[in-house]
Amino acid sequence: MEDKIVKNYIVITTINYPTEAVISFSQMNDYQLIVVGDKKTPTDWCWDNVDYISVIEQENMDFELSKVLPYNHYCRKMLGYLKSIQKGADYIVDTDDDNIPKQNWEFPQFDHQYDCITANPGFVNIYQLYTKQNIWPRGLPLNLITTDFELEKYLSLKDCQVGIWQGLADEDPDVDAIYRLTSDKLCYFDEREPVVLGKGTVSPFNTQNTLIRKELFALMYLPTYVTFRFTDILRGLIAQPIMWLYDYQLGFTNATVVQKRNPHDYMKDFSSEIPMYQHCEQVIDLVTNSLKKSDSIETNLYNAYNSLLKANIVGSKEMKTLEAWLKDLNKLKEKVA
Repeated sequence: MEDKIVKNYIVITTINYPTEAVISFSQMNDYQLIVVGDKKTPTDWCWDNVDYISVIEQENMDFELSKVLPYNHYCRKMLGYLKSIQKGADYIVDTDDDNIPKQNWEFPQFDHQYDCITANPGFVNIYQLYTKQNIWPRGLPLNLITTDFELEKYLSLKDCQVGIWQGLADEDPDVDAIYRLTSDKLCYFDEREPVVLGKGTVSPFNTQNTLIRKELFALMYLPTYVTFRFTDILRGLIAQPIMWLYDYQLGFTNATVVQKRNPHDYMKDFSSEIPMYQHCEQVIDLVTNSLKKSDSIETNLYNAYNSLLKANIVGSKEMKTLEAWLKDLNKLKEKVA
């Protein structure tokens, strides 16, 4: 198939036949959809207007990452990121095959005036600005899940340079297993103006309805050898201190997808989330203390993981995969130059 002449890409990985979400995203004229398969994906997978990367194609890609990533693993999605970058992407949307876009699916401008949380550093529950329901995002430290952050008090209109936008998801949003085991109530968020987090204010974010600008593509690296339910949360925790260093911010916007969640075993999810509960606060401190503004984003990303390696939060195999990712990015940069 021929690529659409666009600079905006959507990347999804799937083991299912085309879902409602995949079909909807494939019909968006301003975006090229890339779907990454795996060994569990049907061998006859195909859909119009989709750049599908089969396992066979992945094995023949000229990327170091394709040689080291494990199969039947969410992190194979990174090959879709690399292909998007290779094709000249300016923006990449990260999402999943169970997140169905609403008619109003879009993201705000990156550089604009927004309500900004500037006086409440540390972790916050961003969901409290969008609902009165007792609910929290996956990755919020457990000692904070009953805290009322009173975030409205800390909002002020600021000129913002957003690096990553996180859109919320209605119906079955991104929450942890403790929420699902104790409540599991569906949630439909209120609409409001976008909210941006100031430097030092932290919120977990995921890979489900997320827009990343070109300058920060290196931060899309998905840690491969941590547990599945920690993978995208750890990515987001590492990204935020690095973003602050270069004056980028994390922004949140209304629920523009409906998640029809694929089946999950909540107790397995809980077991997979334990390292996240244990380490999320420590990650911010370790990463922040490992950074130097004089270094590149790529160097700081490597140093951040090295600090986590020394703290036994990631293992040595993670560094090999990260090195392959950074090597591929560098090679793509050289081709563009």
